[in-house]
Amino acid sequence: MIGRAWCVVLDCPDAGELAAFYRRLVGGEVEGPDPRWAVGDGCVVLRGDGGPVLAFQSVADHRPPVWGAPEQQFHVDVRVDDLGAAEEAVVALGATPLGGGGADPAWRVYADPAGHPFRLVRL
Repeated sequence: MIGRAWCVVLDCPDAGELAAFYRRLVGGEVEGPDPRWAVGDGCVVLRGDGGPVLAFQSVADHRPPVWGAPEQQFHVDVRVDDLGAAEEAVVALGATPLGGGGADPAWRVYADPAGHPFRLVRL
């Protein structure tokens, strides 16, 4: 092993706004810039209980990924107990449905307010 996964950083138009969306989605505390992950004031960090650290970095020319396109680099999976209730909640927060789970009814795909894909997954 060379190292340990430490943090996931999401580029977006407004770091504070996207951090607030994910705080409502997965919980945790939003903090200001942290020199371990941020190089300037345009970054905020979301720390959860036992989950990965998520950092959000404001960039002027952000272009959201397209679900399923070759240039899509990653997505976030969020574990839920009830897909229907979770779907209503994330849409109310500002998420956009991107399609169902196809043949797999255990997950559904959405875009966060900055366009990053994430899945609600029932395990």
